[in-house]
Amino acid sequence: MARSTARKRALNTLYEADEKGQDIFSLLDERIAHPGAQTPLPDYAIEIVRGVADHLGQIDRTLDAHSTSWKVRRMAVVDRNILRMATWEILFNADVPDRVAIDEALSLAKMLSDEGSPSFIHGLLSAVCEGKGSADSSGDLSAADPSDADPQSDE
Repeated sequence: MARSTARKRALNTLYEADEKGQDIFSLLDERIAHPGAQTPLPDYAIEIVRGVADHLGQIDRTLDAHSTSWKVRRMAVVDRNILRMATWEILFNADVPDRVAIDEALSLAKMLSDEGSPSFIHGLLSAVCEGKGSADSSGDLSAADPSDADPQSDE
């Protein structure tokens, strides 16, 4: 339960940074220094936000490489950030089993997204898990398209 709460708080932070176009690290520093009316961010929420920020380009390239529908920049903001968190857990946090990362992402999607989001998120995260086998030890997917290297560029 504690990690589920931490994931929700991490999602709030990532969502806010994404919506504002603010640097994730600067917003995280603000939230740590001044939690406002909320309780301080749980340690695991901070770990998730930092992990996503540290690996954002690679996470987005991985999602783009496996998505058959939408590029990351065209996804709904909440879905995009749920996917980023789960992908970070799948690729970079060996303490969290892939199935748990997917289940937690689906739980957040059912609570916060529209009705089609859970199936989209499930399919994409399942593909990311399957693709781990073709990743090298650093987690880089050889299938990632170099033209998608900058998730902010327009095609």
